[in-house]
Amino acid sequence: MATKNPFDPELVRELAGLISETDLTEIEVEKGDLRIRVARQITQTVHVPAAAPAPAQPAGARVEAKPEPAPVAALNPKDNPGMVPSPMVGTAYRRSSPDTKPFIEIGSRVNVGDKLLLVEAMKTFNDIVAPHAGTVTAILFEDGQPVEYGEPLLIIE
Repeated sequence: MATKNPFDPELVRELAGLISETDLTEIEVEKGDLRIRVARQITQTVHVPAAAPAPAQPAGARVEAKPEPAPVAALNPKDNPGMVPSPMVGTAYRRSSPDTKPFIEIGSRVNVGDKLLLVEAMKTFNDIVAPHAGTVTAILFEDGQPVEYGEPLLIIE
């Protein structure tokens, strides 16, 4: 006896198309006993500013390449013990309004409880505070960037 497949492949294609057209990372539809969840994984590229250029060498000078240590952000930020994750899904902001200075910069000293950034979720701005004291060594998001729960936001060492 043949059983009818309860999944509608056209519905799955439609949901996948909806995800790719929007900023959604997952969508779930439920009707009776049937539940379909379509999700995508987002990979994020972190841009690290290059170091200052080396001074010009006089003509005929011998230049030796020296291996440079990997920048902090080039390592997996999740492995860094000073990583501060996003506590929620939302939009991260480095400042309270476009005409004010950022709460922190790379090199800023912070104490426990100092405001680091804001994450806006459902029209509510949530203060994200320093979980420990230290120096901000990397900022891993752009102002106004959507962030996911657990996504590395910055590193305090």
